[in-house]
Amino acid sequence: MRNVLKLAVLAAFLGVLPCAHAADVTGTWKGSFDFQGTNVPVAIHLTAVGSTVTGTVEGLATAPIEIHDGKLDGDSLTFWLNSDYEGTTYKLVYKGKVGVGQIEFSFGTEEGSWGADMTVKKADEPAAKPIEPEKPIAPELAGTWKGGFDFQGTSVPLTFNLKSSGGVVTGIVEGLPTTPAEIHEGKLDGDTLTFWLTTDYQGTPVKLVYKGKVSAGQIVFSFGTEDGSWGTELTATKSI
Repeated sequence: MRNVLKLAVLAAFLGVLPCAHAADVTGTWKGSFDFQGTNVPVAIHLTAVGSTVTGTVEGLATAPIEIHDGKLDGDSLTFWLNSDYEGTTYKLVYKGKVGVGQIEFSFGTEEGSWGADMTVKKADEPAAKPIEPEKPIAPELAGTWKGGFDFQGTSVPLTFNLKSSGGVVTGIVEGLPTTPAEIHEGKLDGDTLTFWLTTDYQGTPVKLVYKGKVSAGQIVFSFGTEDGSWGTELTATKSI
């Protein structure tokens, strides 16, 4: 009675053990075999659903050739196909041992008059194209923008008349001592606008560098002298 219980427990334990997984054969396999001193390259295209295998073989006299009765049992793969040789149709039977990245085949005519061995290796799958991050859509920049900044306690209004083509920005700024002042090297990169211009201050030419963050209906600028001796900020809104 005790032995019967042990056997029952063992049977239950074995029943929960996972079965060996069938090898993965889906994909393209390439190799070659020797036929009367000639190397014959072959490509085998396989699709496995459960233990059933379908596909085609390329490289034989009749190509592509559909495989029949494809079966995968653990790491054993079998199928057969029909191929022509000198006007006669032959049934070729394939038996393969599936390993990591390769299948070792022995195959030949059904009646055993000819046979050969061949090892095929899984062809490299085309690399997945990397997903490029979406580029931010450039905001609509062309038009008139108005704002002001504080200069030594005085509010100075400015008007930006801008044009944009691709990433190139042109235009003028009104409200500075030299007005209108033409902008140079205007560039829009995503939502970042940069340019520079030249104006006068107490009879001395001054180069002002602008950097703006463009959003819906407004540009937040930080700007100042090229040498950093003076700078400020302003927010310009788009005129309707």
